[in-house]
Formats: sequence, structure tokens, C-alpha cells
Amino acid sequence: MLTVHTSPVATLGSRDAGGLNVHVRELARQFDAIGVDVDIFTRRSDPVTPEIQHISPRARVVTIDAGPPAEVFKDDIFCYLPEFSSEVALFSLRDGVRYDIIHSHYWLSGWAAHLLRRYWNVPVVHTFHTLAHLKNAVAGSSRPESVMRLQVERRLVDIVDTVIAPNPDERAELVWRLGGNNANICTIPPGIDLDLFTPRDAHVARRKLGLPERPLVLFVGRIDAVKGIDTLLDAFAALVRTYAPEESPLLVFVGGSLADNGNGFGDDLQPVVTRAEELGIRDNVLFRGSAPQELLPDYYAAATVGAVPSRYESFGLVAVEAMACGLPVVASRAGGLKFTVDDEVSGLLVHPSDPKALADGLRRIIDNPGLRASMQVGARQTAIRFSWQAIAPAMLNLYERLVEGERGDLCCLGEIYAS
Repeated sequence: MLTVHTSPVATLGSRDAGGLNVHVRELARQFDAIGVDVDIFTRRSDPVTPEIQHISPRARVVTIDAGPPAEVFKDDIFCYLPEFSSEVALFSLRDGVRYDIIHSHYWLSGWAAHLLRRYWNVPVVHTFHTLAHLKNAVAGSSRPESVMRLQVERRLVDIVDTVIAPNPDERAELVWRLGGNNANICTIPPGIDLDLFTPRDAHVARRKLGLPERPLVLFVGRIDAVKGIDTLLDAFAALVRTYAPEESPLLVFVGGSLADNGNGFGDDLQPVVTRAEELGIRDNVLFRGSAPQELLPDYYAAATVGAVPSRYESFGLVAVEAMACGLPVVASRAGGLKFTVDDEVSGLLVHPSDPKALADGLRRIIDNPGLRASMQVGARQTAIRFSWQAIAPAMLNLYERLVEGERGDLCCLGEIYAS
């Protein structure tokens, strides 16, 4: 597997570390459990990370030197891909490893896989995770994705053996907007660990996390314009104004970086804190910084309702993790969230970039214990569809058939979304 721009063991919620990292790491672990060896190659972004890190007995993360050992703007990584690919090929020679298939994640890794194929002559499976033209459609005033990325994504659809689409809408986009061959596009959503993400006692979780017995709205995610954080803060400000001060909910914000000394906030999180101050809700927002995945189930258990206000999500892993823990979510009717959240059953879907709709949805769940209890059951039932026990074998079956030389109409798990 290739994840050039980010490591699967990076701290979640930090720069460029989110659902993609979780998906790659957990998919590798699932393959380990069924006897498949996996090496995940990523570019070195600091001088101290070991070359090889084991995430399970058969799964390794291999850090490759290509360009400076520092954080680099993603588009600038493109010029280091020939060096990266050559170093990966050299590693395989030194290590005596022969790979049967390449699975690349994100557009940069897809191009690296294209370069690697000249060394190995093996099938390439690619997952975009996000598509540039869809991000640009909702970018607003934020920096748009580059023309280079748009061109590379269009090219990758033609040159890889199979593209994995996480939902039916993205499959249609790949065909109609990027000109992909429908027979070479396979719908397989990411999976989740239902043993880790399972309902827990809310009071125990709140005590563990030091959270009060108040209505808690939870946000988990990276600091990125497409995550709709501006919409969330505006909605939460409106929500707080509808309650008496002693009864008003708190927003638990999990994501971004805290200052190294623990006092203050990192450069990514500080603008969010400043905006909360401008809206007069700073005292109602608990900024927790990034959290390890093992701690997220406690946050989901402690919360009253989850908020997923993204303008674009290819899948919406946070929403599915929350639902697996029995937490109803109010999410944008956008991208993969339209397929992962069962409206009025596991949560509520609202129009993206609409603070009033988001605030109304949050209040409806907070103020209605009966509805909340019903959705807690529905949330878990909805999330069960995305168990790794269904997803990993489907992915492995695809790999095996490609290695055996089959092409076209290999698989589709789109029925997972039927409801």
C-alpha cells in the first residue's frame, strides 16, 4: 500500500491525518488477521521516525526518504514521486520482497503506483478518498485544489486497473465527470472495528474524560474548510442562545493541535478558538486537541449528540464510528454521509452550510429523550453494515481476482447502502 503524503500511524486530527490514515492502518491489520502480508510505504516528513514500524505481526509501515525530511505542501510532494518510487523499488530488492499487488491511497500515491508498476508489473488498485473537483465545488474562500491534481485524478481513472469508490455517488462521479470505465470501478466502503466502537456507559466515560453532566455536542475531525467548522460554530452559538445559561450545552471539540507546553493552541486550532471568542461562546466550547483512536469511543459514549457538518465527505468515518457507539449524529446531506447516516433512524441529515438547520437538528435530539433513545438503537444497527468482517474479505477477493488476471465487473458492495 502507498500513502505518500501521510503516515497511517500519524496522530489523528493533526495535519492531514484523519479517516484515510485509520482506513489504511485498519485494513492492513485486517489482512494480517487472514494471513496477508502488507507493507505500507509513506514519505519521511521528519528526521526521527524509524524506517520500519510494525503495526501488527504481518503489517509494516516503511518510511521512505524522498525530498526533505520535513512537512511539505502536498502539491510540492509531486516532484518527489520519482525519487519515492525508486526508493520503494530499491527497498523491495534489499528486503527480498516480491509484491503481488499495489493499493494506492490519495492522488499522489496513485501516481507513485503508476511509476512503480514499471518495476514490478503488478495490478494497481486505487482509492482517491477525496476528489478535487468535488472539494473545489464547496471550497468557498479556501484555497482550491490545484489544476495538477485535477489532471492527475482524471488520468489515474484511465491507467489503474481498478478504482475503489466508497459510495454510489462517487462511483457515478468517476464515470460521468472523470470518464472512468464503469466496469473498472468497484464500490467498497471503508470498514470500522465494531469491537472498539461499541456502546459504553456515558457516566463512566464522562468521569474518565473529566466532562460535566451537561448536554454535550461532539465534533471530531481535522481543521479543514470542508469539515464545516464555521457552520458548526455559528450553529452552536445560535443553539446556546435558546437555553438558560445554567442549562446550555457544551461543545466538545476533538481535533487540531494544542501548544507544546499544554497552555494555548496550535496554529491550526487558534483561528477556531478566536472565532468562538468572537461569537461569545468560548466558555461553552471545550477544545481537547487531537485524541488517539483508542480514546474516541469514550468521547462518543460521553456525548449527547454528534455533529458532522462537513461540506464534503467521501464516506464519513467519524459519523459511522459515532453511530457504532450508539451516538445519534446530525450530519450534512453531502457526499458519503447521505449513504452512511440513515435519516430519522440513526440521526438527522440537514442541508450543508446551513447553521440554522444544524442548530435545529441538534436541539431536536438534545430536547427529545425518546427520539434520542430510539436513534441510539438505530445508530448501532446502521453502523453494523460497515463491519470489517464484510469489508476486508470483499477487498481481498478483489485483489485475488486481479492477481489472477481478471478484469472488469469484479465486485460491488453497493448493496450495503440499500435501506
